[in-house]
Amino acid sequence: MENSTLKNTEDLKDLNVKLKGFRVFEVEESLRGIPEYSRKDFYKICLHKGESTIHYADKSVSVKGYTLFFGTPHIPYSWDINSEKHNSYSCIFTEGFLSNNERLESLHNSPLFKVGGTPVFALTETSYEFIKSVFEKMIEEQDSVYHYKDELIRNYISLIIHEAHKMQPSENYFTTTNASSRISGLFMELLERQFPIENPNQPLNIRNPNDFAERLNIHVNHLNRSVKEIIGKTTKDLITERIVTEAKELLHYTDWSITDIAYSLGFDYPTYFNNFFKRVTGITPNAWRKTSAV
Repeated sequence: MENSTLKNTEDLKDLNVKLKGFRVFEVEESLRGIPEYSRKDFYKICLHKGESTIHYADKSVSVKGYTLFFGTPHIPYSWDINSEKHNSYSCIFTEGFLSNNERLESLHNSPLFKVGGTPVFALTETSYEFIKSVFEKMIEEQDSVYHYKDELIRNYISLIIHEAHKMQPSENYFTTTNASSRISGLFMELLERQFPIENPNQPLNIRNPNDFAERLNIHVNHLNRSVKEIIGKTTKDLITERIVTEAKELLHYTDWSITDIAYSLGFDYPTYFNNFFKRVTGITPNAWRKTSAV
């Protein structure tokens, strides 16, 4: 079995992804599969021909033939190549790049990029050849001097997304079991989108139930009832648990000061963070850092 190689941030710099918020490329067989990206701000669309196994969140999907895959920056994935001969195309882009096209805004709620969605599609040879031609057009345009090439590339991305939407009944995309389920899913997605914290100078700005309710344009009581009904925990408890989990990760894996960690998690003063962390865990952040390092 051939395992796809995890590309590091230096690879991303070589691709000049940060400059434009977009990059498309054909993956050579020598790269042993489709590159993975751990950066939280990149979406991915991958087209693959061959046998492989896709590990997405807590699921694994074995595919052969022609496959179209949509990756979100909020869910980890890996890709094992099982066949010697394979061919792949991949494009990565930021939400900022995509959101310049207002017609694509609603598509962010589809299963293609949504937590718990459907990111893997088996293609016919005809649909594979069509989507492959779209990738080839994007490759041609990204290095062109055409003034409106960014808008043109966004339209190509939109075309691929719509082709995927047509592969399943439309009611499977935008409807949920009930309003509470939909609201809970949106809340969890909005919560997870803030993590992991990569820069102490970009603190959390949504960290209490009222903030989330405002972003979701619903009353906070409606949000709290929906989350409690579906998940079984309060909105406040879920936010607290996620912040504490991130705090432990930062204490263990970074050399950031307690002050920097406190600020990155939205606390105005280190003492507020110390009191919060000790109240939840029973131990101070400094003490936890020393214990975890053993």
